[in-house]
Amino acid sequence: MWLFLYSEIILFGGLFVLYAAYFHEYPKNFAESGRELNRIIGSLNTVILLISSFTVAASLTAIQRGAKRLALSLITFSILCGATFLTIKYFEWGKHIREGVYPNSQVLQNGPPGNNIFFGLYYVITGLHGLHVIIGMTLLTISLVFILTGRVNERHFSMLENAGLYWHLVDLIWIFVFPLFYLVL
Repeated sequence: MWLFLYSEIILFGGLFVLYAAYFHEYPKNFAESGRELNRIIGSLNTVILLISSFTVAASLTAIQRGAKRLALSLITFSILCGATFLTIKYFEWGKHIREGVYPNSQVLQNGPPGNNIFFGLYYVITGLHGLHVIIGMTLLTISLVFILTGRVNERHFSMLENAGLYWHLVDLIWIFVFPLFYLVL
């Protein structure tokens, strides 16, 4: 599991290096584009993911203590947090797309090249992150089913532990994504 998580870090790390290289080339365009993103929405999504990380960790503690119902409730809440995050991201993307702000759109092609690059990276990185949220929700759902069937319990909880590690990584990646796009100066 740790090797897999490391490969995910390498993937996003490469994208962050690419962002840094283009930011160095187009700092004013990146700052201008970043101001088009809604910081309140980005902050809300950050809080949602941080809360979900807490509830995933708490569910592992609950299952280790034999509190099956509590663990189920906490995992369910975490999955709902992931769904809320994705729903907010869907509406955020939809707003930008309706405004014609997406990679290689007429609006961006008529502007400075740094704006098009910023939004290209924004859609690739947040889209890839969204895919990872879906994968994390799937792993948490499998863990939920395993708890219900008794395959995950106070003695055998590695599935939930690994799903939790993956979920924490997804949250950690967002902690880097959020300032790069929403707080860029």
